[in-house]
Amino acid sequence: MKTAVVCSGGLDSVSLAHVMAQQGNLSRILSFDYGQRHRKELDFARRAADRLQVPFHLIDMRSVGAALTGSALTDDIDVPDGHYAEDTMRVTVVPNRNAIMLTIAFGIAAAQGDDAVATAVHGGDHFIYPDCRPDFTLAFAKMQRAALSGYANVALHVPFVQQKKSDIVVAGARAGTPFAETWSCYKGGEVHCGRCGTCVERREAFHLAGVEDPTDYADPDFWRSATRGGGQG
Repeated sequence: MKTAVVCSGGLDSVSLAHVMAQQGNLSRILSFDYGQRHRKELDFARRAADRLQVPFHLIDMRSVGAALTGSALTDDIDVPDGHYAEDTMRVTVVPNRNAIMLTIAFGIAAAQGDDAVATAVHGGDHFIYPDCRPDFTLAFAKMQRAALSGYANVALHVPFVQQKKSDIVVAGARAGTPFAETWSCYKGGEVHCGRCGTCVERREAFHLAGVEDPTDYADPDFWRSATRGGGQG
């Protein structure tokens, strides 16, 4: 099944690309530049495509992203420290981001003859991001069947939607994902900050998965105080 993977360059989506490649299903990697302040992640997405020897499509959405104001990921707003399960993290929502990206991805997949589009949304995203939840993915898949009816049959593949990030680490490790070649931090510095929601979640996921974390964090121990139970599990 020829599958296009929507890939930000982060741990989840790069792991998904490696899982699809291991299964012999990866057809291409699609990434989106929407003016995100941490756009260095796109370099890691391109490296994944080169490593897995598939075409890389970088879609320029900067003009669209400029209109999606009010997010700490696109505007001059401080990215908050702490766990995703905190209301302060709602400032990182980019409205309709996944819906927009997936719509474009389905168009490309249909044009290129792919059978599916895969995205790495997972259970840890549900609290903050409405377009990462199971209800959204089911509705979107139904909408695309109608949108492409009679032209193409492209499925939406969301293997992690009911899983935890630690499950993704385990799956990625089994598929040989080079985790050091992924970028998660929303602050986009020289190294992962270790304090923003995605850094905390990343650090916690490796701990819960029992997999060595190769990431260089500016504050490698902050996650313990930011996670419930001090990161024990």
